[in-house]
Amino acid sequence: MSDPEDERLRRWRLVLGGGEADGTGRTLTGTDAAMDGALGALYGEGGGQGRAGRDRSAGLGASAPSVARWLGDIRTYFPSSVVQVMQRDAIDRLGLSALLLEPEMLEAVEADVHLVGTLLSLTKAMPETTKETARAVVRKVVEDLEKRLATRTRATLTGALDRSARVSRPRHRDIDWDRTIRANLKNYLPEYGTVVPERLIGYGRASQSVKKDVVLCIDQSGSMAASVVYASVFGAVLASMRSIATRLVVFDTAVVDLTDQLDDPVDVLFGTQLGGGTDINRALAYCQSRITRPADTVVVLISDLYEGGIRDEMLKRVAAMKASGVQFVALLALSDEGAPAYDREHAAALAALGAPAFACTPDLFPEVMAAAIEKRPLPIPDMVTHQ
Repeated sequence: MSDPEDERLRRWRLVLGGGEADGTGRTLTGTDAAMDGALGALYGEGGGQGRAGRDRSAGLGASAPSVARWLGDIRTYFPSSVVQVMQRDAIDRLGLSALLLEPEMLEAVEADVHLVGTLLSLTKAMPETTKETARAVVRKVVEDLEKRLATRTRATLTGALDRSARVSRPRHRDIDWDRTIRANLKNYLPEYGTVVPERLIGYGRASQSVKKDVVLCIDQSGSMAASVVYASVFGAVLASMRSIATRLVVFDTAVVDLTDQLDDPVDVLFGTQLGGGTDINRALAYCQSRITRPADTVVVLISDLYEGGIRDEMLKRVAAMKASGVQFVALLALSDEGAPAYDREHAAALAALGAPAFACTPDLFPEVMAAAIEKRPLPIPDMVTHQ
């Protein structure tokens, strides 16, 4: 069993990168030296001891073979969650995006939501030889997300749809006893200690027909990459439910309706064009024009609210939709990363209209949608920015 103090010094040595100034007095060998080399190739600033006694410094360069070897090394020495962070840092710090256009590189990486976002931003530059490999990488991530999110989403929303479809002559098993008792309190008989239920209120059965229309309006500017991935997966899940009519719209300065591709979220993702400007007003105008049953419609705007269009018109559209009975939800992000940079003035203006803007995790999204469907207060997380 290793000495705790020795293990502590070993970890500090890996973090600090070696050199006389690190104060650990440790020399790394074997696997530890290899790990240090992999870290040094990405995070090193020069100086210290790296693999095989070389100075620790950023050394991936622009060579596909050396990067491929490095990707193999980090997958060998670090857990998957750490590998994903290191890959992301390599793309940001060392400008390796162009290397992702090579099939052998894509086959070596650890696929995650952030990598998918990077690939989607490179779609226009991607050669034909790489596109099939890229689709395979994206499909793997999408399928993993669907497995994690689909069952709970369908169960949560089916329950919400049933509860929102109130009927006045329910079957016994469909009676909403809480609402029935409240509606009949005037019929309380104190001598018997009971309420006579003159009027029964019950749940409908949402599966019999389309009960709600859902419009997902997604900002596809570069900062929203992870949100685009998650929203596309949720869009496909919602579209698979017969009781929900789902529309998916993506926008920058133009508006694209991808509803007809919702049976395959990979097609949806490759139909997006990450980057560019933002015209929220134009996107909301399109969504508003497609609403036919406002009282049964939920519009979800997913955007950091940096508006390049007409601000006052955007706010007027939100106010008009809410006044017509639309349930309007504004999400600053749909990801695990928390709230991004966002336009605080626009967020405050939406909040004043009764549409609080907040960041939402994928795990919370089903609950947010269920609340919107049932027309009850949204389960806004504690880190909410404007409400």
